[in-house]
Amino acid sequence: MEHAIWWQVYPLGATGAPIRGEHGAPAHRLRRLEHWLDYVVELGCNGLLLGPVFASVAHGYDTVDHFRIDPRLGDDTDFDDLVATARDRGIHVMLDGVFNHVAREHPLVTSRPDLIRHVDGAPKGWEGHDALVELDHANPAVADLVVDVMTHWLRRGIAGWRLDVAYAVPTGFWRDVAARVRADFPDVVLLGEVIHGDYSGFVHDSTLDSLTQYELWKAIWSAIADRNLWELAHALDRHAAFAADFLPATFVGNHDVTRIATTLGAPGAGLAAAILFTLPGMPSVYYGDEQGFTGTKTEAWHGDDEVRPPLPPTPADLSPLGAALHRTYQEAIAFRRRHPWLATAALEVTHRANEQLAYRLVGRDSQTAEVAVDLASGSLHATADGDHLRYMQA
Repeated sequence: MEHAIWWQVYPLGATGAPIRGEHGAPAHRLRRLEHWLDYVVELGCNGLLLGPVFASVAHGYDTVDHFRIDPRLGDDTDFDDLVATARDRGIHVMLDGVFNHVAREHPLVTSRPDLIRHVDGAPKGWEGHDALVELDHANPAVADLVVDVMTHWLRRGIAGWRLDVAYAVPTGFWRDVAARVRADFPDVVLLGEVIHGDYSGFVHDSTLDSLTQYELWKAIWSAIADRNLWELAHALDRHAAFAADFLPATFVGNHDVTRIATTLGAPGAGLAAAILFTLPGMPSVYYGDEQGFTGTKTEAWHGDDEVRPPLPPTPADLSPLGAALHRTYQEAIAFRRRHPWLATAALEVTHRANEQLAYRLVGRDSQTAEVAVDLASGSLHATADGDHLRYMQA
């Protein structure tokens, strides 16, 4: 985990699969991602974090069969080939496990109603989404199901699981499931989606390996946008405490939020990336952020579409307009690769002001790095053992 840098992809969107309406004949779109694996390596990542790939009604988070690849993406052979091709390049694959809820059309809703939460005799929708019904995590059979799903795909070669809506599931449920899965797969990576709250307490009680560090995500873009590095300094103080307890999953973009280049423009997005890769944690890059993809997340029915677009057929088909930001990401990730101890470093803010921020990182073996951010010039300068990372907004 300490050496993992993930490239996160939403497969249904990235491969151009239809999200709504008639899906049509089964397709082998998952193979399109194989064209991007060398690109992932050249970017500096060694992990492929896939959004939902299981059979679903529409967007993937409305699962109808956890043991079957969505026919819009392909079949078992397509999946196995992607995992094998990734492994040949030293890339680990993580899957998105939606275990808080299922689609209302899932066969279990009628065949095993005891596995579903009910209110007034009807299946309980999740957070007002009537198309999604909650599993009853108090029923041991639900834990059996989740363990079966996890171990099935771990046997197929994946490295771990991103646990969707982990915050809505009792921590005791995760603790039980994690222990049973680790009995057969001790190196599995279990990453929980948690938006806010007591991160350290959740990790301790659930025994998950990592959680999504939304506080840091919010502070990075907001501090740059508002030219208020006091906000980021406060978040770094908290991040330092989290990183002392566990390895937080850090990011500046994902499938659920407005694209960082939309919020900050490409120059600001480059600064955000430079900050990200100098901080402790397990970082991920959301596909296209490194190219300056734009898109706004809204609460409308199609509100996720802009932030989950198709990739071009191959990296050669990318617009040259993203080349400068791509180089920024490569340089920032390369700095992180040259100093892998940063993942678990102790973090201390040494200077804070509206537009200036400095912080120090100390490794387990007394390695040190100094980072200075200056919003007036739009720059970041990091130095570690005589090595430098410099970013200056164009």
